[in-house]
Amino acid sequence: MLPKEELVEQAYFFRILSERMGERLAMQDLLKQVKFELLTSTKLPMAVDFLLTELLHGGAMGPAMRRMQHYFTSFQTYLVEEAEFERGRFGMQTAVKVLQFDAEYRSGQPSRQGCFLYQFEALCRNRLRYDQGLKAMSEDPIYDADWKQWLLEVRHQIGLVDLADMIFLRSEEYVQRKRAIEGPEFEPKLPPLFGQHEGRMAMANHRKDPLFLFAAMQRHLGYPAVPRLAPPDPTAEIVPQLQRRMERLETRMKIMEEEQRHGLDITKFYVDPHKPPSDHDSDIDD
Repeated sequence: MLPKEELVEQAYFFRILSERMGERLAMQDLLKQVKFELLTSTKLPMAVDFLLTELLHGGAMGPAMRRMQHYFTSFQTYLVEEAEFERGRFGMQTAVKVLQFDAEYRSGQPSRQGCFLYQFEALCRNRLRYDQGLKAMSEDPIYDADWKQWLLEVRHQIGLVDLADMIFLRSEEYVQRKRAIEGPEFEPKLPPLFGQHEGRMAMANHRKDPLFLFAAMQRHLGYPAVPRLAPPDPTAEIVPQLQRRMERLETRMKIMEEEQRHGLDITKFYVDPHKPPSDHDSDIDD
């Protein structure tokens, strides 16, 4: 895993991108601006230079991130590639926000359980593909061999087995319950990946909406909440709509004033001022 200073700079980099993307600037212009604000004692400025070069020549950052797997994780690369997919509904602003919180969490004292739940919830909430997403998660250096194997199992079983059940079966709570039934000599075939507390929460959310499980885990494990796409602000269209209505009202008031003063001269609305419109033209207008 990267040193803390690299993760702190990554979190800052993604946060600045997320904030300035609201200004509707092109991504290449944003990268040109942001790279001068990054700490030069880290490797991130060089990585941003490579991203910018690939973006200018190929039009995408995903291939460049995939070539820098020593610096960007496979999950980070997967999110950017999904955001750059033209037919997808996953936007780049949401992607960089997810990456920002992920880097912020890793720069502190992350747990494998917290990283898994955050990343998996990001896949669920944004309706990303589980197959590619879980494969990318399994290549993350934060997970050890046992976790990587389990993530690949989840990849094949998701949709067939409840997530809460899969977490419970690999928890200390499951081991304790089996020992209470079969005796203290019981030993699981595979090592537990979740603690007793996580196992209890998974059991409590058996056959419930997975979002309830995510909400409970996020409250108790302290990993960041997955950012959600903000709904469009309807007030942004109110001012233009009011302006158009005011223009129509002004036009009607002018017509009424002319009619009251000296009668309305409808000839100025003719295409040819010297020739009134024919019935055929009226039908077309209608």
